[in-house]
Amino acid sequence: MDVKQQHQTTALRSTLRQTFRERRKALSNSEQASAAQGLIEQVNKHALLKGASRVALYMTNDGELDTKPLIEHLWKSNIEVYLPVLHPFSDGHLLFLRYKKNTHMRANHFGILEPRLDCRDVCPLRQLDLLFTPLVAFDEQGNRLGMGGGFFDRTLANLVFDPSSTVRVVGLAHDIQKALSLPTQAWDIPLPYILTPSQLYRGKSALKSE
Repeated sequence: MDVKQQHQTTALRSTLRQTFRERRKALSNSEQASAAQGLIEQVNKHALLKGASRVALYMTNDGELDTKPLIEHLWKSNIEVYLPVLHPFSDGHLLFLRYKKNTHMRANHFGILEPRLDCRDVCPLRQLDLLFTPLVAFDEQGNRLGMGGGFFDRTLANLVFDPSSTVRVVGLAHDIQKALSLPTQAWDIPLPYILTPSQLYRGKSALKSE
């Protein structure tokens, strides 16, 4: 891809990012509540929690699919929940910390709540069983468009290049965040699975392993 094509792809991704962000933020409270319940039903339908004891999620922001009911569901199922925290020493990377009902939370510089850093609560990435990732848009090939910061792209890259990793990765999104096709860049990591309140999509990487 030459420089002109790179600029065109970047511009298109920026436009798509804005479009899909506005689309999900336009959802009403009742639509969000219905979607959150549908998500739990899909998680149970596809047995995504089978054998899982440590699951990473994220705190909902910017109209994202509400994860709070799912977090409550995990707690009731005696499954440990972990949330991403901006790495204090490695810029652009994430740590995953245990999240409990009494966990002290603080807002990071993006305004997103995260557990206060305590090394005793850190779970190494490869010790997670299941990682649910946020996204702005997706397509049926498993391509994911994020917010542009690259935090989860770097996390996913660490898993892809670790041959011993057994972490299952699932993107979460509203149904309206599905695109016909997304422009990709060299560093993009396609998702094996994307879950919406109505369906589980299997990306190219999942199909190759099945």
